[in-house]
Amino acid sequence: MTRVVRIAAWQYPIEQLASWEAWREKLAAGIGEAAANGAAVCVVPEYASMELTSLLPDAAQATLEGQMAGLQPMLAGYLEAYAALARQHGVVIVGGSFPERIATGELRNRARIHGPGGDAIAVDKLQMTRFEHESWGVAPGAGQTVVDLEPLGARFAGARLGVAICYDSEFPLLVRRLTAAGADLIAVPSCTDAAAGYHRVRIACQARALENQCYVIQTPTVGTAPWSIAVDTNVGSAGVYAPSDRDLPEDGVVAIGPYCEPGWVVADLDLEVTAAARRDGLVLGSRDWDLPGHTDGAVASAALRARA
Repeated sequence: MTRVVRIAAWQYPIEQLASWEAWREKLAAGIGEAAANGAAVCVVPEYASMELTSLLPDAAQATLEGQMAGLQPMLAGYLEAYAALARQHGVVIVGGSFPERIATGELRNRARIHGPGGDAIAVDKLQMTRFEHESWGVAPGAGQTVVDLEPLGARFAGARLGVAICYDSEFPLLVRRLTAAGADLIAVPSCTDAAAGYHRVRIACQARALENQCYVIQTPTVGTAPWSIAVDTNVGSAGVYAPSDRDLPEDGVVAIGPYCEPGWVVADLDLEVTAAARRDGLVLGSRDWDLPGHTDGAVASAALRARA
C-alpha cells in the first residue's frame, strides 16, 4: 500500500523589489511552478516577508522599529496573495512567516497554513533566537497545531502537518508534541545568515526525523540583501529528511537542493513507509520516547578517584 504526498520546498531568494505588484508576480510564478510540478504542499521559508521592507521609504528602512511598523499595513494583502494562490492551484501553502503585531502590542513570528478552500491556520514560533529576542523584540507564541489534510482529497494522502519554525526544530520536545498529536510531516521554514546556522537547523531536522520516525521538510531563504538590516545574508539548502530505515534512504536524505541557489526541491513522500517504520522498524524510536527510563529515571552524581 502507498500513501504518497508530493511536497515542494522553496529555496526562496530575498531580493530588492521594484513594486508590490512585482512581489505578487514573483510569488505567483513560484507557487505556479511548484503546482505545475504536481506539488500538493508548498513550504515557503521563515521571514520571506522581510524582502517587502525594500518597498518602504528610506527613513522607515533605516531601523528595525521602522521596518516592523512599515510592514504592518502590508499584512492583509500579504495573506490575501497566499490565499488566492492556494485556491487557484488547489494546494496547501505554508506561507513565509511575518513579524506580526498582535492586539497586545507584541510582535510574533507568525506563519499561516493556507488551504485550497481559502481558509488559513496561524502557527507561531515558540522559541526565539537571540537576535529576535534582543534586537527585534519578537515574543514567543503559545500552543501548537497539527493540521489534518485528509479532508482535502486523495492527493494529500491523509497527511497530518505540523510546523516548527527554524529554531523550534532544535528543541526535541517541541517537535515531539507535534508527532505525538499525529503529525507525520513536519515543515521547518528557516532563515539563517551563516553556514553554521544552516547546518545547525539541518542537523536538528535530521535528528527530529530520526527520533520521531517521520518526514521533516526544511526550507531556507537564500541570497544577499545589503539594504536589509534583518535578512542581509541568507544561506542554506532546502532538504527533505526521513528516518534511516527500511525502504528509506540509508543516510536519511530524501532530497536536498544546491547550496544557496534559488529554486524548488520537490519530493514524493510515502507516508505508509514511515508509518511502517513506527510500527515495525529496525528500531522503534518514536515508541521508545515513552519508556519509563526516559521520563522518570534518576541521575546520580559520581566522581572517580585520582591515581595514587
